[in-house]
Order: sequence, then structure tokens, then C-alpha cells
Amino acid sequence: MKALILGGTTEATALARLVGGHPRIDAAVSLAGRTKQPVLPPLPTRIGGFGGVEGLAAHLVVGGIQAVVDATHPFADQISANAAAACARVGVPLLVLTRKPWVPGEADRWIGVPDMEAAAKALRPLGKSVFLTIGRQEVTAFEAVPDKRYLIRAVDPPEPAPKLPDYRLILDRGPFTLEGECALLEEHRVDVVVSKNSGGTATEAKLEAARCRGIPVVMVERPPGNGVAEVHDAAAALAWLEGV
Repeated sequence: MKALILGGTTEATALARLVGGHPRIDAAVSLAGRTKQPVLPPLPTRIGGFGGVEGLAAHLVVGGIQAVVDATHPFADQISANAAAACARVGVPLLVLTRKPWVPGEADRWIGVPDMEAAAKALRPLGKSVFLTIGRQEVTAFEAVPDKRYLIRAVDPPEPAPKLPDYRLILDRGPFTLEGECALLEEHRVDVVVSKNSGGTATEAKLEAARCRGIPVVMVERPPGNGVAEVHDAAAALAWLEGV
């Protein structure tokens, strides 16, 4: 059975490891190519877009793909929408493999917002020093609030560079430790953290550090799903593939 894993996450890599060498599943991984030096999974891998719904549907037909697992980032809403539409069009079963979203505890000071523009607006009364942990693609939204001091952490530099009068860029990739995150917040005197609700453990320490220091977190909630069945671990996705 030929399968396609839409990857780019630790969950996709975990599934690729489980599928590698499987006696009945011949799988490949597709990466969007947005990260300059991605961690490549242990399966045949293509990098780059498909050309929208039409291109992905054609790829599934030409490649004889019999099942697709969407293991992209929880905020990769465009490719997820394309996958849902393309699979429905050509009759290929689709499963979403995604990490569980974070849930605030009693001591957390979260401010939930629907998108990055709302996150920028929410910053206005929340202090001077802002820690942006949102990746590199939507930093420009914070140009609407230029009177803050920004600490930006991403795997790759934002392109284009943000037009912010006062910011510092840290290039780093998780997992991060609680000790390291507490030290970072203290060193830069961070007043507020901005994060996407990506879930998972690799970057969760920043939320615990904010909780320990009593710092508010502006949390951008996930985009709505596409009505596709979801699982939250690679073993469950493998079991689904074995049953297709």
C-alpha cells in the first residue's frame, strides 16, 4: 500500500520511523520547504509545494497513493485544507496526525486570540518587553505595535526582516528546557510571551517558565479543522494506515 505523509513535524518523523521497512506500507514524505535546513525523515522525501488542490490531487493519482497522513504543523492551515479537498476529490483516505493543543492551568495568565493581528493588539497594555515565539512568517504583524522591545526566536530569520525599531533575533531550535527558558526570560526582562498554540513538548517549557514568573501569555489559537479524523500519536496513525 502506497502512502504519503505530509510532514515537517516531530510527529511526522516519528511516523516515518515506524513505517520505515514496514512489510505492507510503502511510504514517502513531503515537506513544504519553508525551513531552510529541515530535519529529514528516514523515508524518501520530496521538498516543495504541489501547486494547490489540483496539483496535489494529480500527484495522488499519478503516484498511486492509497492513503495520506497530514502530519503538518497545526498552523499549516493552507496545506491541510488542500489535502482535505484533494483527497476528497480523488477518493483517497486522509488522517490528520497532530499534537494535542496546550491547555492553561490555574496559575497561567493566558490571553486567547484568534490570529496574529489580534495578538499584536493585545500587547498594547501588557508591558514593554515582548518574547515572540511564533516562527518567522508572521512577525510583520507586530509592526503595528512598534513601541515595544521584541525578542524574536525562530529556526530561520524572518524574511523580510521586520521593520521594528527595537528587536533582537535568536536563531534556535527546540527542545528547550525550563531552566534555559527561565534564564532567557530573566536576562531579557520579558514582560509578556506571544505563542501559537502548537502543542507538544519541544517548546512547552516557555509556558512553564512564564507561569513560574507570573508573566502573561498571548496565545494564538489554532485555525479550525477541516472535518478530518485526528489522532495524536504516531502509533495510532500507523494503526490507521495498516487498516486502510
